[in-house]
Amino acid sequence: MSRTAIISDIHANQPALEAVLRDIEHLQCNQIACLGDIVGYNANPSECLEIIKSLNCPIIKGNHDEEAASDSNPKGMNPIAYQALMWTRQQLSEEQKEWLRRLRMVRNVPPFTIVHATLDQPALWHYIVNKFDATSNFNFQFTNMCFHGHTHVPKIFIFEQGSAQEYLATDFCPDPAQKYFINVGSVGQPRDNDWRAAYAVYDSDTNAVYFRRVEYDLQEAQKRIIDAGLPVALAERLAKGV
Repeated sequence: MSRTAIISDIHANQPALEAVLRDIEHLQCNQIACLGDIVGYNANPSECLEIIKSLNCPIIKGNHDEEAASDSNPKGMNPIAYQALMWTRQQLSEEQKEWLRRLRMVRNVPPFTIVHATLDQPALWHYIVNKFDATSNFNFQFTNMCFHGHTHVPKIFIFEQGSAQEYLATDFCPDPAQKYFINVGSVGQPRDNDWRAAYAVYDSDTNAVYFRRVEYDLQEAQKRIIDAGLPVALAERLAKGV
């Protein structure tokens, strides 16, 4: 049995992360890959970072990881995200920030690739929300599959017959003659109107990709946000999956 769990956008939601890790253990996955945005928005950035470090798995950097490890003033960030970022910076040690800075933006995890945002310009943190956004990305994809996150919405993009197509996130077996750009959704802040934590599993024995949803202690995650003095809107949105 060879199963890889692919997790992304944990966003400092420790109850969600721990629930997902229990589900991964239940499925007997023997590898985990993390697609970044370990921190940001929620109340346990330091704890989530240490949990991910302890997994000793392939990890890449997300935009919130980069901003949290920086001393510069972020541009173009909404007030709620800005407040959460400033708070997150205060929670992380210099050692943790340096660890985040050293993370790569793209990694090859045979037989697939992982990236947080896009392969064509990973450091610019572009969002791929439709097939038109995905088209140029396929020119930089040299594996059958690439898993990504960033939008917090599970989705499948397939390059077939010379153009990109968009599909709902349903379990499937990839055709080795095509390219797949697969969004695994978010562990800690889903935005597809489903509050449950999202991630994906690749089973190399059956050549199948499975999308998982996991219930977690939502009220506890919300309480931690409020107790930390973070914006209440961050707690409210968790229940709505937005």
